[in-house]
Amino acid sequence: MTRLPLTYIAPAAVGLLFLLAWGLLVAAFNTPFYIVPSPLLVARTLVHDAPLLFGSLLVTLRITALALLLSVVLGVAIAFLFVQSRAIEVSLFPYAVLLQVTPIVAIAPLIIIWVKDPLAALVICATIVAIFPIISNTTLGLRSIDPDLAALFRLYGASRWDTLVRLRVPSALPYFFAGLRVSGGLALIGAVVAEFVAGTGGTASGLAYQILQAGLQLNIPRLFAALLLITLAGVAIFAAVSILARRTLRHWHESELASEL
Repeated sequence: MTRLPLTYIAPAAVGLLFLLAWGLLVAAFNTPFYIVPSPLLVARTLVHDAPLLFGSLLVTLRITALALLLSVVLGVAIAFLFVQSRAIEVSLFPYAVLLQVTPIVAIAPLIIIWVKDPLAALVICATIVAIFPIISNTTLGLRSIDPDLAALFRLYGASRWDTLVRLRVPSALPYFFAGLRVSGGLALIGAVVAEFVAGTGGTASGLAYQILQAGLQLNIPRLFAALLLITLAGVAIFAAVSILARRTLRHWHESELASEL
């Protein structure tokens, strides 16, 4: 088997085995559907409630995409600021860490109260969750340059701008994409958590609200179907970022050159 088919066949086989074991256990123990539904019931619910669930999925994906875009723009700009001076980095980096360690569940209600536009409030919450890996990885990448290449640039009198564009940015790209892979999932998590908080306040929006309502109504098959959509959305985001990284780096960076062998 070649490497490429194995990349798709192996995860698919594991997923099928998991679904088979799930269905057999539910049937063997005669588990009621309102505790754990069977995979077939979840699939039927997903088809039956498709207009409701996919409409909510689009809302969640919109929040996730806006939050990820804002995280990239702000995170890269902050990383560029950090590499200009060690004094700037040591002064401001602890506050970036503060964003990472602050529980979004604790501050989301405040943001939703302060920001009148519900969409903007949800995007801000998701951005707070997703921005730190972009800042941290991009800063590390911009500083992880080959000392010999840096000396060569200085020897030829390269300007600060040329050094940034032609040396630091290419060196930082693998680190940036590594952070983007993490931030994609975190943006989705942040959007879902923020929607949970907004949903408890009566704001009907994305998939999190549908999960909340399904749990209150004991509509467990719909709850599982919504969870499945969130999981598939997270996998799709990770796959899209991985494809983008591969297309960007495959012709020159070792991490992707190795995958071509």
